[in-house]
This record gives sequence, C-alpha cells and structure tokens, in this order.
Amino acid sequence: MTIASTQTFPGPAWDELPGVTVLGSWPPEEELPSVEVLLEAVVPVGTDELRLLPDLRLVANYGVGYDNVDVAACGERGIAVTNTPGVLDAAVAELTLALMLACRRQLVASDRFVRDTRWRTGWSRPERLGHDLTGATLGLVGIGRIGSEVARRAEAFGMEVVHHRRSDGLPLDELLRTSDVVSLHVPLTAETEGLLCGGRLALLRDGATLVNTARGAIVDESALVDELVSGRISAGLDVFADEPHVPERLLDLPNVVLTPHIASATVEARAAMTRVLVDNVLAFLRGEPLPNEVSA
Repeated sequence: MTIASTQTFPGPAWDELPGVTVLGSWPPEEELPSVEVLLEAVVPVGTDELRLLPDLRLVANYGVGYDNVDVAACGERGIAVTNTPGVLDAAVAELTLALMLACRRQLVASDRFVRDTRWRTGWSRPERLGHDLTGATLGLVGIGRIGSEVARRAEAFGMEVVHHRRSDGLPLDELLRTSDVVSLHVPLTAETEGLLCGGRLALLRDGATLVNTARGAIVDESALVDELVSGRISAGLDVFADEPHVPERLLDLPNVVLTPHIASATVEARAAMTRVLVDNVLAFLRGEPLPNEVSA
C-alpha cells in the first residue's frame, strides 16, 4: 500500500510508518493512482484533488480541525477521514490564556515601549494601565475539550466563566454584551462561518478583548479590523481568514497581539499529534477500527 504525505511530521512516531512518499507539491502535478493513504495538513482536499488520487482510501488529517477536507466528498468515494483530537487541548488553552494576559496587561505594547526608550516615569506613575483578569468575566463561545481546559485555567486566575453553545449556556448576544473577554472555541463549519458578524462585534462592551485560537473565518475579519482600528476593543489573534496573510491595518495597532497560528506549536503537542496520526494509519493498515474517524 502506498502512503503519500504533503510534508513530514515531527516526533519519533513518524519513523513507524512504512515507506512514506513525501509529495513535492500539492495538489499533485499528475494523477497518482497507486496512493491509498494520504497524510496532510493545511491543504485543501476536495473534489478536484480527489480526482488525482483515484485509489485513495484514507485521508489522515494532522490537526483537530479538518475544515480543509471535504469529508462529504470523501464519504461518497468510500474514503475514510481521521483527525488528531485531544492531545493539543492543553497547548491551545495555554496560548489562549497567554493572549488574554498579553492583551489585558498590554505586554507587547509595553515591551515595545521599553525597547523604544520611551519609559520616563517610575512605577507609581505608570504611563499605561492594563486590566485585571481576576474578577473579569470570560465568555467562551464553545465549551468542548479545549474550551473546558481554558475554563479551568481561567477560574484559577479568579475569572468568572460563562459560555455559549447550542445545547446550553447564555444566548450568544447576551454573552457578547456582558463579557470582558470573549474567547472562541468552535470548529469552522457552514453554521459558524461569520458567526461573529459586524453586528455582533458591535455588541462587545467598550474595552472588551476578543481572543481567537479557533479559525479566522468564524469572525467577519473586515468588521473586526474596523473595530480594532477604532480602538474600542482589543484582540489576541492566532488565526486569520486567509493565512498566512494578515490584514495590513492590524500590523501597527497597539491593541492587537498577533501570533502565526501557533496554538498547538509546542514540541510536546506536535509530537503527540504525530503519534495519533500514525496510530490512525497503522490501525487502517491492520484493518482495525479507526481511533479518530470523523464524519460529515
């Protein structure tokens, strides 16, 4: 069985896979009829790509989010799809809290302030003031595995945690109006794309902070940029609508902390993701049930 991959993946588990062919380009320049297993990350796998892999039987997605894979199209062709959930929850939660702290305490702007030799007064007469996390209300949009990890950490900081999801919690508009910090933890689907439209962003109270470590397209990016340029709110953004492109108007704003989609980018988390990826492939090769199969 031929296994192809769009890249190599970190960690010792990678060496357990037999005979992986790393593709030089994506999509392939020609049809690859012998490939039965595809390992991929952050590339589109839809109808056009599937035509180039006529014998494909498994798409093993590296990451918990698989919105780049047309799972329905795969299902129509009898192709299974897996992902790597669970092992990156702590890393994403840690970065979420880091972005909250960076925004609320103005860490990046303060670092730049010192480096630019603009510090002129002592600590008792600060030239900038941040906001406490303690006593602030954190509104979680989505409270699955990652959202729950964020909630536990936020409660340790003394935050009051509320949430919104389809089955329970506050109505979304109420959460947006009443939270000091809003953090997004939902997958990108047809239902959540553009979930935070301009009208909903306008509900955020003055001085509120939005944190997004989920997917950029969950938010109307143009409307968010307008809000941030106005200075009314702040934001910690790890994801963007058209990565790796970031709206130019954000680059010089002091009220925005920008990171390059690194929520799961720790040595430990990425190696663990590879372990899960490999376990899915090995189970497939042995004809066993797939540990992390997803459906449309």
